Amino acid sequence: MINLEKDNGLWIVTINRPDKANSLTEEMLVELARIAEAAHEDARVFVLTGEGKVFSAGADLEAARAGLATSAVWERLSSAIAGFPGLSITALNGTVAGGAMGMVLACDLRIAAKGAKAFYPVMKLGFLPQPSDPGRLTRLVGPSRAKMILMGGQKVTDQEALSWGLFDRVVPAEELMPSVREIAEDTLGADAIHVATIKGMCRPAP
Repeated sequence: MINLEKDNGLWIVTINRPDKANSLTEEMLVELARIAEAAHEDARVFVLTGEGKVFSAGADLEAARAGLATSAVWERLSSAIAGFPGLSITALNGTVAGGAMGMVLACDLRIAAKGAKAFYPVMKLGFLPQPSDPGRLTRLVGPSRAKMILMGGQKVTDQEALSWGLFDRVVPAEELMPSVREIAEDTLGADAIHVATIKGMCRPAP
């Protein structure tokens, strides 16, 4: 249910459970975290995407009821992505919801297909967000809009997400992966130390 394609430093990870809106089980999350950690050693560009019309609906319902919604593995995954020394990109083939927002927020860039939405209904469901998510979300969209998503339960459209800074680009669905590959080209052609140095220079000042 997690597919990995490697191509000369480009790793494309696909969540492949479209019949369940790419909802995530604990096994899938552990596999995603393992791949993200391994990417630190061998990948130059790390891409996350989904199969079908939804990127991910978050935790599988039955798994969430069994405790997955509050599992530490979510934070393990997002931390591995945030610490990746190369360029990380989410290719949002469709809507992202719930806990799946964590891995999306941890990426350097978010390129979305037209029609993709984002929402994080933790207030309604009675859960807290993953510890690092509110800070990452606030840095992207500001505190008021972060509260609209986390506290107001708002479903953010592709154009709202683009104007807020949550999405970096919105393209027709058929142009999603070509756009991601074009963005990846310079990083794939550069020295790993050069890549890591420039990424470090782009971190916000404390």
